[in-house]
Amino acid sequence: MNPSKSVVIAIDGPSGAGKSTVARLVARRLDYLFLDTGAMYRAVTFALIRHGISSEDAGVARFLQRLRLHFSPDGERIFLQIDNDPEEDVSAEIRTKNVTDRVSEVAALASVRAKLTTEQRAIAEGRPVVAEGRDTATVVFPDASRKFFLTASLEARVKRRQAERPELANRPVAEVAADIQRRDEKDSRRALAPLRPAESSIQIDTTELQTAQVVERILSYL
Repeated sequence: MNPSKSVVIAIDGPSGAGKSTVARLVARRLDYLFLDTGAMYRAVTFALIRHGISSEDAGVARFLQRLRLHFSPDGERIFLQIDNDPEEDVSAEIRTKNVTDRVSEVAALASVRAKLTTEQRAIAEGRPVVAEGRDTATVVFPDASRKFFLTASLEARVKRRQAERPELANRPVAEVAADIQRRDEKDSRRALAPLRPAESSIQIDTTELQTAQVVERILSYL
């Protein structure tokens, strides 16, 4: 597939910058499909944890051949199927701390990235999408129609994470900040598809902006 044939709005950025919420709302405003690439990496991570497969296991690539993912029509829920087992909605399970702690190392695996990049491009084939993630503009859709990179201060990102995730609400701020910084370091330093803004990305600092303001700013560029 040639990614340039699809109409794609790519929104990248680190954890807590607001890219998922913003991408979802932009997709609704444009009546485009919302493509949550991060949910796909989380679903694979969840499946590996459930089946007791480590990131160093030589069988990861074989296991991926048994695994199928798909989204609900609105892109809000993700479903997982292994072999001929019943399909399962894992939208809630993929947001647990166990998955969050391991998703960066799983996302760094070449076999995982190859499978999911292919699937993400297939999802976008022939339809307009708003795709969010950490490498959507640099790797998955390098010829995206528009590219945005959202950033925010660490303090703002911590507050957002705690507001979004009930399980983080009572954790010390310093712990949540340390988790985010570790994730940033892993994502930015990995050899394969590191987190970085594409050269043609429009960078938006969301620290002092409300979600609606970020959405309107993106739409103004479109």
